[in-house]
Amino acid sequence: MWLPCGCTSKYVASSFARRTLASYLHVSGRSRCNVAAFMPEAAGLEGVSGRAALRELSVSNSESFWAAVARHRLCWSTPFHTVQDCDLSRGKIKWFEGGKLNVSVNCLDRHVHTCPERVALIWERDERGSEMKYTYGELLEMTCRLGNLLRRHGVKRGDCVTIYMPTCPLAVASMLACARIGAAHNVVFAGFSADALAERIRDGEMLLLIITVNQGVRGGKVTELKKTVDTAMQSCPTVKQVFVAMRTDNPVTMTARDIAMEEVREQKANQILEIQIQAVEGEFDVVCEPAVMNSEDVLFLLYTSGSTGKPKGLVHTQAGYLLYAALTHRYVFSYHDGDVFGCVADIGWITGHSYVVYGPLANGATTVLFESTPIYPDPGRYWDMVERLKINQFYGAPTAIRLLLKYGDQWVNKYDRSTLKTLGSVGEPINTEAWEWYHRVVGDGRCPVVDTWWQTETGGICIAPRPSDPDAEIVPGMAMRPFFGINPVLMDTEGEVLTSNNTSGALCMAQPWPGMARTIHNNHQRFIDTYFQPYPGYFFTGDGAYRSEEGYYQITGRLDDVINVSGHRIGTAEIEDVVCPAVAESAVVGYTHSIKGQGVYAFVVLKKGIDVQEADLSRQLNGMVSEKIAKYASPDFIQFAKRLPKTRSGKIMRRVLRKVVESDLEGLGDLSTLDDPAAVQEIIQDLCLCMNTYF
Repeated sequence: MWLPCGCTSKYVASSFARRTLASYLHVSGRSRCNVAAFMPEAAGLEGVSGRAALRELSVSNSESFWAAVARHRLCWSTPFHTVQDCDLSRGKIKWFEGGKLNVSVNCLDRHVHTCPERVALIWERDERGSEMKYTYGELLEMTCRLGNLLRRHGVKRGDCVTIYMPTCPLAVASMLACARIGAAHNVVFAGFSADALAERIRDGEMLLLIITVNQGVRGGKVTELKKTVDTAMQSCPTVKQVFVAMRTDNPVTMTARDIAMEEVREQKANQILEIQIQAVEGEFDVVCEPAVMNSEDVLFLLYTSGSTGKPKGLVHTQAGYLLYAALTHRYVFSYHDGDVFGCVADIGWITGHSYVVYGPLANGATTVLFESTPIYPDPGRYWDMVERLKINQFYGAPTAIRLLLKYGDQWVNKYDRSTLKTLGSVGEPINTEAWEWYHRVVGDGRCPVVDTWWQTETGGICIAPRPSDPDAEIVPGMAMRPFFGINPVLMDTEGEVLTSNNTSGALCMAQPWPGMARTIHNNHQRFIDTYFQPYPGYFFTGDGAYRSEEGYYQITGRLDDVINVSGHRIGTAEIEDVVCPAVAESAVVGYTHSIKGQGVYAFVVLKKGIDVQEADLSRQLNGMVSEKIAKYASPDFIQFAKRLPKTRSGKIMRRVLRKVVESDLEGLGDLSTLDDPAAVQEIIQDLCLCMNTYF
């Protein structure tokens, strides 16, 4: 029977949570430690005084550090007997073997036990001002109902469910429901085309079930997600069922394979709308017994974009990933109980997994689900949201910051941002001007900006300015300091470790950490070849980095985005960081040059209202690059554009720009993930005019 919203359902959820928690909780003894006030997890580590000493111990005695942290921060049904069993030369990574737990219990039940009325999710819907809130008790109930529904339809431990949905509470519940019953999930970004979706389903061997919605809504535009799934299913005959929820009121064509998930909306006394899940054939009990999972069982697959070659299905497992996501969320952003954490990433990417869902929920946080865009219905959307929801930590992409910078300060100053305590940047290196605007205007000069470096492969943040002493230096545009347990090294072209500072090289990791990916689905050899073969005994990130005299790290860009000009290697991100006040954002790519090997081609977008001669600005930009980097790094061509081609998550598609510059229009590939494919045509049309300017 369905239980009504309110006291009865909350009592059942809370009562069940207490029973579940009792069977999962494992608490070890603690001893006093003078760093415990900063990091309670470190209370059992003897002889550590201060954050610097704690950081050193986390690398020099990583087993003791991670054992203490894991015992304190996670709820275990069975304690682990082996902290780690790793061999980077063979791509072998195992953490907390022998330990058993359930991720959904760690994210929901233990918080329902103590604070069922705490808000877990704030859904910032596309329609501004129509946010919806869900408590931990309500999210647990939603998760349990969906978990029972999945079980009823044959999903069992070890299966994998594809989730093709926009950022919404039902998507979060779907992820947690999979974790609850022991199934893995494969969240596919809802902007991917039918072909891209089908490829990920086939590679992931998703034999059973897909969860989607009738339509997505973003930036005032409707996307036909169910139709995309129907097209993808034409080449995925093994998929047996498609669950369809309703995001809009528009009906969609249903087939024999489809199962409708009705959204029952019920007005409550506090005027908050609650979504419950109901299948057409019956209701499902609010109690869903959680599966007892081994630490190294698969939690989820997540595919890279596939911009180069076949998409890679990175595999993340249970305990290590959850621990690392939770720990980095807590200490990089200085999150405290009662804060509202606002990460505006889509759940289809690793940032959404780690810092919208798993990290915040494991910490009992209130986390924001952002469905819209930074400029809908106007460029003040982010800051209006900060004021309305009283957001304390804001985590976004440099590309969005540069976009908003172009619109001027007035859209920021219009709103009260006094609740903000920490600003974060993720996805690519942030240029100095954008960093300074973010800090000075958005944060009123009082909020630290944490420019974070990490990847899908790392599972969580690896290098960031925080945690550190409160008054520790933060250098604009630098990721700066490795996180606890992270040991970065720079390698030269001969595979030797560069030990000095003020040097650049390939960024590698010298030892494993719990959050790192375990393999590439169905292709462990590719995993070894990509990440461990280039520098045997090390994890190769694929990025280049610079280490300053002070030992701070700055990411210089992907090594495949390094341009070799007359034998001189220069990262595209380094050139892009050299801007003048008239430039809002830029993208630099290399192209074949008959004399220098590679030339430098720069695409530049000006700020709104700028009136300047392009030839004069080109000379100014070249002069600045020559002065700040070297003359050889000066762009051979500068093309002024109205906008740059970007994915819906805000990433500039430099791959597409390279193809355009090389006149390889047949090799542009799938453009369906772009926010607006017309931007590519604008670039192409302007290219000839740009070339004529230089000849």
